[in-house]
Amino acid sequence: MNKETKGMLIGFVGILIFSLTLPVSKIAVLSFDPYFIAFGRAMLAGMVALTYLSYKKEILPSKADFLKFVVIALGVVFGFPIFTTVAMTEGSSSHGAVILGMMPLATTVIGVIRFKERPSLGFWLVSLLGAALVVVYALLKSSGSFTYIDGLLVFGGICACVGYVEGAELSKKMNPRSVISWALVISLPINIVMGYVTFSEQYIHAGPIAWTSFLYLSLFSMYIGFFFWYEGLAIGGIARVSQVQLTQPFCTLLAASILLGDSLTVMNLVFAFLVVSTVILGKRMLIKRG
Repeated sequence: MNKETKGMLIGFVGILIFSLTLPVSKIAVLSFDPYFIAFGRAMLAGMVALTYLSYKKEILPSKADFLKFVVIALGVVFGFPIFTTVAMTEGSSSHGAVILGMMPLATTVIGVIRFKERPSLGFWLVSLLGAALVVVYALLKSSGSFTYIDGLLVFGGICACVGYVEGAELSKKMNPRSVISWALVISLPINIVMGYVTFSEQYIHAGPIAWTSFLYLSLFSMYIGFFFWYEGLAIGGIARVSQVQLTQPFCTLLAASILLGDSLTVMNLVFAFLVVSTVILGKRMLIKRG
């Protein structure tokens, strides 16, 4: 098995974990304030990360790497959770899943600009085709218009992509577990304060489903999923492995049908087949790594 294939398989495990984020967030916002979910889940994940780093006796990051961890934190610890959780207070997870389907192209573009990966023309065309399919799907589902919910999701997706690219680069020289752990620990003081400020006593009486959803977002979406995602990106290359994200909207649609009772339509299945086909085709295109 070559590195690119291995990276894509490892990255796909991370995508499967991330694919439940929107449906589970939709469940959580029924009981919790979206800002408490965003800051609280990062706070809990940060505490687990601190325990992990202490157990592994990891040394402190260098000054040069510290700024990179700040960028990762701004992207995946603050930006993506806040924008997407707020969006889920009114939007549907199914619609959000499709909008976030544009993330692979954004990740590729950021990777090319930041680290000089050089995808071939064929790769760009296939990536644009995948993104175009997602846009067409979104327009068909929303009667041909974009809403402010779409805007929140787009901003959240861009934040995540920035964090993905920076984290993938650090994961080439560090354990991916340590990369996401340091990003969470560096941002932990802010999350502790904001978690306390946004907490309400009535949350104590939230049901087991609400708290299970919160725990999933904290431990899996915010932490464990990055173990696989960063490692996959580091092994297989940002431009290549990022295309696995094109399958995430349809994994999310399946999760939403199971967790929320959303119906799977023929259009969903057709677009799923077409988008996954672009991932397979894109894997065959040449990418020169800087």
